[in-house]
Amino acid sequence: MHPVTLEVTERIIARSREPRADYLARMDAARAAGPGRAKLSCANFAHAFAAASDDDKARVRNPAAPNIGIVSSYNDMLSAHQPLERFPAIIKAAAREVGATAQFAGGTPAMCDGVTQGQGGMELSLFSRDVIAMSAAVALTHDAFDGALMLGVCDKIVPGLFIGAALFGHLPIIFTPAGPMTSGASNAEKARVRALFAEGKATRDELLDSEMKSYHGPGTCTFYGTANSNQMMMEMMGLHLPGAAFVHPNTPLRDALTAAAAKRVVEIGVKGNAATPFAAVVDEKSIVNGVVGLLATGGSTNHTLHLVAMARAAGVDLRWEDFDDLGRVTPLIARVYPNGTEDVNAFHAAGGMAFVIRQLVDAGLAHDDVTTVAGQGLSLYRREPYLKDGQLAWREGAAASLAPDILRPVDAPFDAEGGIRILDGPLGRAVIKVSAVKPEHLAVEAPAICFSDQGEVISAFQRGELDRDFVAVLRFQGPRANGMPELHALTPVLSVLQDRGRKVALVTDGRMSGASGKVPAAIHLTPEAACGGPIARLRDGDVVRLDAHGGMLTIRVDERELMARELAAPPPARHGLGRELFGWARSTASPADQGACTLF
Repeated sequence: MHPVTLEVTERIIARSREPRADYLARMDAARAAGPGRAKLSCANFAHAFAAASDDDKARVRNPAAPNIGIVSSYNDMLSAHQPLERFPAIIKAAAREVGATAQFAGGTPAMCDGVTQGQGGMELSLFSRDVIAMSAAVALTHDAFDGALMLGVCDKIVPGLFIGAALFGHLPIIFTPAGPMTSGASNAEKARVRALFAEGKATRDELLDSEMKSYHGPGTCTFYGTANSNQMMMEMMGLHLPGAAFVHPNTPLRDALTAAAAKRVVEIGVKGNAATPFAAVVDEKSIVNGVVGLLATGGSTNHTLHLVAMARAAGVDLRWEDFDDLGRVTPLIARVYPNGTEDVNAFHAAGGMAFVIRQLVDAGLAHDDVTTVAGQGLSLYRREPYLKDGQLAWREGAAASLAPDILRPVDAPFDAEGGIRILDGPLGRAVIKVSAVKPEHLAVEAPAICFSDQGEVISAFQRGELDRDFVAVLRFQGPRANGMPELHALTPVLSVLQDRGRKVALVTDGRMSGASGKVPAAIHLTPEAACGGPIARLRDGDVVRLDAHGGMLTIRVDERELMARELAAPPPARHGLGRELFGWARSTASPADQGACTLF
């Protein structure tokens, strides 16, 4: 193992000793209690299977016949989730082939940041993760299952399903994705039209035409944002079948992988010879593997929130300094839009996850000695699935990159360090995604212009007031203020100014999209303005320096002067679109560096 990976893992194990022991003790107790339906009374049992077919009723009465719970984020509005409509039928048929049954245990909400981006509904987005976790727990709380399949893909859905699954860690659980849509209009063309529209040089019809050519079919969006970072992490953590992440929906191979997940979760159940509960798969080493994969591929900054909360659900104490230390030794070996020009389909074709895992394991950056749903060892994920005479099989994945502009080995990376870094200074701690930022833009020093709403930034740009060097300070965007919405709508505006040669950066206690890229942005700043963080004391003209090279976020204001200033007044609370129902979440959310979580 690389000494830094080993050191970080050991300190996570040490600081997690008590919460992890408590978690495992609870899972052991649940497992010792036996399969859920064996404890049901006759009336409970009848209610649980009243709607099942006669064949399934006969099968489930056999205590040796496992019953699998299906938890799904299906809806037919959103492209990533629409393919999941077909999955339950595939899963049930496959379960019957191996003497088991499967039931659709429950659905979870799945909102799309792409639809709500820049809209009021985005203020519910982050908190939907915790609602999903609770809804997954409600689905499985019937306690009639010997295992579960989690069907989900996108931004908050997979982290929420993971947190819910962790509470049932005594069961075998496999995550079963839908896959990405086929490639549409190029990402470069999409970005070009967005920039023209921001400058008033393209009409709304032209912009809509471009967007609909980009987002055009079933499956996840093809850029490397949070959704596709989710799928990468589930493979790095051993919760997918090998190579499941980036196979297109509604294809024979995708259907075969879905059926195989159903059969495998039966095989690794408590009654099988290869019992593999979720709690044995997810531990300190697998969490580190998820972080390393995120850093090596330039994945979404949203996971500096999600992974912290996900780890905590399994009794693991993951912190931002772990990301930072691992990032200093983990090379960036993938460039996928917005970090490069090509999408996840090109990444998959170039070698994809099999290549990435081979590189990280061989370099000692990722732990191979882990338990996965496929068996012992992350090296099982060097393989890729294919159909041989119509049957699912696996073969060794690419040992060399098939497209060096997309994937590179660890000894010839795009960057010696990973795609995410932590910034520190008198304003607090923040996260920056550096994988898509050109080196010349990684350090910016300029006067601050302070805002309390992203609409104010866009309006100032449209009035011609921002054509200069500046750092946009956007505050009152943290979890306690308004739910920490993504601020991706600012990317076209700030990109235009940067392209004009202006030195621009963003400092905010909010989030940026997992697809955000070329403009340097210090995000997730904590403490946030709503909790009295120093960002609430900044004034227009204060000189701010963002230095990603040195990991610093500093200001040219004396600390005593800064702290003597009055706090800026927060903007009025906004209503509508369900925001009134989430006051409890805003009032209880933990700080960003603790996962911005309402559950623990």
